[in-house]
Amino acid sequence: MKLYNTLTGATETFEPLGDVVKMYVCGITPYSPSHLGHALKAVVFDALRRYLEYKGYAVEHVENFTDIDDKMIDRAAVEGVSVSELAERNIGRYLSEMGALNVLPAHVYPRATEEIPKMLEIIGGLVDRGMAYAVGGDVYFRVRRGAGYGKLSGRSLETMRAGARAESEAGKEDPMDFALWKGEKPGEPSWGSPWGPGRPGWHIECSAMSMKYLGESLDIHGGGQELTFPHHENEIAQSESYTGVEPMARFWMHNGLMRLGDEKMSKSLGNLVTVHDALGRYSSDALRLFFLSSHYRSPLMYTEEGVAAQERAAERLRNAAGPSVGAAGAPELDPSPFRDGFVEAMDDDLNTPRALASLFGLAREINRAREEGRATGEAAEALGEFAGVLGLTLEEPERAGEAGPLVDLLIETRAELRAAKMYAQADAVRDRLAELGYALEDEAGGTTWKRRG
Repeated sequence: MKLYNTLTGATETFEPLGDVVKMYVCGITPYSPSHLGHALKAVVFDALRRYLEYKGYAVEHVENFTDIDDKMIDRAAVEGVSVSELAERNIGRYLSEMGALNVLPAHVYPRATEEIPKMLEIIGGLVDRGMAYAVGGDVYFRVRRGAGYGKLSGRSLETMRAGARAESEAGKEDPMDFALWKGEKPGEPSWGSPWGPGRPGWHIECSAMSMKYLGESLDIHGGGQELTFPHHENEIAQSESYTGVEPMARFWMHNGLMRLGDEKMSKSLGNLVTVHDALGRYSSDALRLFFLSSHYRSPLMYTEEGVAAQERAAERLRNAAGPSVGAAGAPELDPSPFRDGFVEAMDDDLNTPRALASLFGLAREINRAREEGRATGEAAEALGEFAGVLGLTLEEPERAGEAGPLVDLLIETRAELRAAKMYAQADAVRDRLAELGYALEDEAGGTTWKRRG
């Protein structure tokens, strides 16, 4: 099996350090509902984990939640809730939505706010080694003392400094130095530290959590391409400076970005499709097929037409995976060539488009064999096997996808009734939707819905 390694810029043979593949994937900052860019990342690394397990590896998968940072603090203030309440609400949504997408849960989901002691241990060690310094309650990492800084992103310090924004932090020795610890500000959550009360910087949390749960050297560290610099570059610098162990991660894997129009899909830009909305319109199989139809390192352009086409493709797979109808003693369709093609594709840097081609090729042969009266039991079983590696359920979707637009319309109608102080009528809409299995949740950002089992 070969994987592309961002650290070396080459496709290399993958072999784990030990008996268990240690995989750390950067998770979400839960300041608002998750969008399809988050789902793309989750499905890509879910497919990787499933394939590693298919090949017989044991995998230890850790995915973090950044439940404290500037965005969390700002959004909590806008919504008038605590940072922890905001985080738990959106973490719960995310986990529920990933379950609906048939994403295997990580073995550990550490939260930054629960791992402060490990962060303080690392920061203290960096200060003791002269790799970090405290000033005015803040602690900064000395970038120029970190050997090989820039080796992940391929940037030189001088180039990075020339392109850096003017830094306003008083006392920084170098504009490129980054915060490990931020001194307390009025009204913000804070924790005690040897340098005064404050909160962790963004980058230190992942070093602490990966180190605590997976050790000083990982097999795979994953995330979106936008994290390569500065987040992952800074992770490497602080982790390797603290432990003296290189590399921090043997393989750095980065998925391409989901795009909507000419820009990446992101919360900050506001050009996003939420996972909630997408699951209201399409099955999990259709969404996973859409994500995996493009190579994970390539950008993916979101269109409604593209996902709708994958919904039809998912139905073709479901039909092919049905029971064999061949006559007794009829020759059996051999799925071996398609299995070989599937494995060869997945071994080639997780080439899911080619793997899907094998899947759909087998589906076509199953349909042809059935028309000819041949047995297709083994082939249909193989089809289900390959689909499972890609996280496809091949189950008939609920009708929620078709009902989604109508539910949204009724929610708008209910909002208009409430605005007109016609509360009895608005409650009637809510009650009727509840009878049909749709639960509404009124929140500061508006009303959302989910289908109840």
